Amino acid sequence: MIKTSVNLGCIYTELPFEERFAAAKADGFDYIEFWDFADKDLEQVKNLLSRNDLKMSAMSGDGPYSMCDPALQDKYIARIKEAIAAAKIIDCPNLVIHSDTLEEWPQYAVPLSGEYSDLEKYLVMFDTLKTIAPLAEEAGITLVLEALNTEKDHKRNFLAYTEDSVALVKAVKSPHVKILYDAYHMYLDEGKVCETIEKYSEYMGYIHIADAPGRHEPGTGAINFKKVLQVLSTTSYDAFVGFEFYPENDTATAIKAVKDILSVL
Repeated sequence: MIKTSVNLGCIYTELPFEERFAAAKADGFDYIEFWDFADKDLEQVKNLLSRNDLKMSAMSGDGPYSMCDPALQDKYIARIKEAIAAAKIIDCPNLVIHSDTLEEWPQYAVPLSGEYSDLEKYLVMFDTLKTIAPLAEEAGITLVLEALNTEKDHKRNFLAYTEDSVALVKAVKSPHVKILYDAYHMYLDEGKVCETIEKYSEYMGYIHIADAPGRHEPGTGAINFKKVLQVLSTTSYDAFVGFEFYPENDTATAIKAVKDILSVL
């Protein structure tokens, strides 16, 4: 069964962070997600989840280090260990991971420590994923590898296509390492949202929704999300669909758009 989640980092931002939990619950969500864990009071988050009868769906697992940088491999793995420990505190089942870390603004990928070929980057990512997969398995957590668009938002980011993400996940051969398919990012870089879901749904452990262009709620851009969800429902996918967008005008209007597309499920 497909479960839905809302990202408190970009939605309900008119409210203080601690008040966003109740707002999400009032709008009918049972799961929430956010980005970085390091700037959160995890005990407070745990209490807010309990108080509002909510559960975590995902949070970012990396951040300050790039997985595709061979010189930073040990630091990246150490960060993932910290993320797994944090996830266990708030019972978060998914950690979102990436090839690169991003600059603050514009959010281009941070330059690597040296000049590396694409093969070197793939190899260090594979080796890192093989190292951290058993840690995730032991903790009962799934690592979801997200490709980001380089067309507009994240110049220099290495992992930019679904096919490449899937190739890495297939090579690692762990049920606790899957891809995060972000419809916004991949629409910009490769298009064919429905076709991609049909082709690769078995490797997807998480899906993010935002319309393109603009990265706003469904209905503000070019993606037919009712059709996307109808196609998704014909596959074996039974994990999360997370709404990670910036409301075009206000949260209330954006949530109405979300509920509209969910009516097809």
